[in-house]
Amino acid sequence: MIAFFISGHGFGHAARQIEIINALACRDGILIRTAAPRWLFDRTLRTPVTFLPGETDTGIVQIDSLRLDEAATAVAAREFYATFPQRVDAEAALLRAHDVRLVIADAPPLACAAAAAAGLPSIVISNFTWDWIYEGYAGLFQDTAPDVLPLIRSAYAQATAGWRLPMGGGFATFESVIDLPFVARHATKPRDEVLAAFDLPSSRPLVLSSFGGYGVRDLDLHALDCLDTWTVVITGRTRPSSLPEHVAFVDERHLYERGMRYEDLVAAVDAVATKPGYGIISECIANDTAILYTSRGRFPEYDVMVREMPRYLRCAYIDQESLLTGRWRRALEEVMANPPPSQRAVTNGAEVVAQKLRTSNFELGS
Repeated sequence: MIAFFISGHGFGHAARQIEIINALACRDGILIRTAAPRWLFDRTLRTPVTFLPGETDTGIVQIDSLRLDEAATAVAAREFYATFPQRVDAEAALLRAHDVRLVIADAPPLACAAAAAAGLPSIVISNFTWDWIYEGYAGLFQDTAPDVLPLIRSAYAQATAGWRLPMGGGFATFESVIDLPFVARHATKPRDEVLAAFDLPSSRPLVLSSFGGYGVRDLDLHALDCLDTWTVVITGRTRPSSLPEHVAFVDERHLYERGMRYEDLVAAVDAVATKPGYGIISECIANDTAILYTSRGRFPEYDVMVREMPRYLRCAYIDQESLLTGRWRRALEEVMANPPPSQRAVTNGAEVVAQKLRTSNFELGS
């Protein structure tokens, strides 16, 4: 059995590991250990798994998708890692009880320490490590949680290898690091089918408002200045009580009930309004969709993504005030006027990872 320890911070970690699990389809069994919501796995996995919910790291404390709480982040990490030895013992026992032979981490340090305690190999497959992220708040962590960064680095140092995805950082404590292509979700449904399923117009440009599991507060849909030309698509599980003309609602439950996935919607629109995160960026790259991005608080990953995005997709910045008050027109015109990217990214990372795992010396079934 292979155990996947997946961060519960956002949906991106889970989304890309689901792609790897689907590509791997290991007959010896998959165990998933995560605090990410079960429904995300149920909707998108194509292979049976043993799902064990549980907190594996603390990530970043988010107010919403655009705002984070640095002080609460340090406090949460301090409290979690204060009981790290006990957590390691418990997770190591879990690994032994399920006859696990390999641990994959994206990217909880706990997974690496528990694997080492159980005498098992572990691989971190991610675009960043949490020590690199927390180094962005080094002064705060030194004051609030001085033991956390050394402990995380020590845990990562016990991993067998680090397999690094594009657009990130970290991995300084790993003896062995290899670089991978993008693990990305590709659309499987034609655009016309997606548009028809949700009564979306094919005669107008479409922009999808996409802010992940945390959402975004204070976005005034009635103030959008682009609705004479654009249709704005929003998603969720509850339709808003009132929507202006040319704002379309897609019920996420209906999306999956009709055999579609979120990436099919990403591929069907012309642009996505979002904050930079690995999951949505990789999907836009894989499906040739432009990105209108805004800032997301002080998060070390942000600067790397802003620097790297133009190589792979059309993108333009919109400040948070303009985003929230509906002044989208100018930025949308800018992003659509941009030339195609200079570089075509390789986006078959899930298949690459699956093949590397099958041909490794971990003796995995397939």
